[in-house]
Amino acid sequence: MSDLTNPFLIVQGQLHRAVKNLGLSEDVYEMFKEPFRITRVSVPVHMDDGTIQTFIGFRAQHTDVTGPTKGGIRFHQDVSEDEVKGLSMWMTFKTAVMGLPYGGAKGGVICDPGKLSERELEELSRGYIRYLAPVMGPEIDIPAPDVNTNPKIMGWMLDEFDKVRGHHTPGFITGKPLVLGGSLGRDAATGRGVLFVVLRAMDRLGIDPKHATAAVQGFGNVGSHTARLLHEAGVTIVAVSDVRGSAYNPSGLDIPELLKYVEEHQTTKGFPGSSEISNDELFALDVDVVVPAALENQIDGKRAEKVRARIIAEAANGPTTPEGDQLLRERGIFVIPDILCNAGGVTVSYFEWVQNTMGYYWPEEEVNEKLLRMMNDAFDTIYAMRNEHKVTMREAAYLVAVHRVAEAANARGWLRVNFHHEVPQALLRGAGD
Repeated sequence: MSDLTNPFLIVQGQLHRAVKNLGLSEDVYEMFKEPFRITRVSVPVHMDDGTIQTFIGFRAQHTDVTGPTKGGIRFHQDVSEDEVKGLSMWMTFKTAVMGLPYGGAKGGVICDPGKLSERELEELSRGYIRYLAPVMGPEIDIPAPDVNTNPKIMGWMLDEFDKVRGHHTPGFITGKPLVLGGSLGRDAATGRGVLFVVLRAMDRLGIDPKHATAAVQGFGNVGSHTARLLHEAGVTIVAVSDVRGSAYNPSGLDIPELLKYVEEHQTTKGFPGSSEISNDELFALDVDVVVPAALENQIDGKRAEKVRARIIAEAANGPTTPEGDQLLRERGIFVIPDILCNAGGVTVSYFEWVQNTMGYYWPEEEVNEKLLRMMNDAFDTIYAMRNEHKVTMREAAYLVAVHRVAEAANARGWLRVNFHHEVPQALLRGAGD
């Protein structure tokens, strides 16, 4: 990982620019440029062949200035300490953009879950939580699914945490099975949030969804739900890709049939009526919207030069490098930044945590209505900031987020901050108002 693609260094730069643009003291940057806690764990697993293999995991907790830390856990062979540190900081700014009462966290284990049996995966999941339990909990740090983790794994982790604590703690983790206190609407929440802000952006740019086209890179939980929901809204999906291949049809893909195909074949490759294209070709398609929904650093300078879409909707975390971002800005392409675009997941996780605390659960329609209102409010706040300060949507999102974090630090007495720019107080009241 080079300095140009290191998530930790990228988000530090974004934080520093926001602090300068807001006219805040350098002390704000110094206080929030590093996570307050990084925990590294070694998790031994009894493998099916009788050997023991030790896996390395991390948990980064960035700041709890606005509430307990919140963030997913990913299982991936490329997990690193700097990755989870950077992602934990992005989570802080994502929750701040949405006005949620959380700070940011992120966790990861270096592994290839595709090479583990279900029993090995369960033992790894339980061991990871067992070693981290002293620094986690519903009032401390609340994990959730991320890359290569899912509700089943969250259920194992919840059970292990309950064993350590000796009592039921449903609010410890979100994205868990419904029967264990999960929230209706959580599975599709990130993709649904992407839909809401894409439709909002189309409205602002004068694009009719019924005549719009889109391409989606990444067809896991987020990408598949995004494609399905955009299709249901009338958008023609012409291309999708995953780690094993892609499906392209300039006339449009039959998304319901594609979802059935992927469930059976575990890839989009070979879908009847489609052809194969590379990710380079996908990003260069002449479509209205491109949705990067995979991993970080997908739109670099080379790809940004060839983008023809009017909107980039960042469903993944950190999918655009700084060089790519600068080129997209120069070319006038409207980017919906990740800390807004994919915030639907953490927002419905917040709803789940609230429901766990109350012991009262909402119907899915109510969950989706609350999500729509919050995503639209956040988009409108950032769009107004963009227009007022003549900056990009990403820069506007960081102005809003860093202002809220700095204001919380000021209110706690951690810092003395003089604010030179105003952020709408409706956002700063928090999500519950």
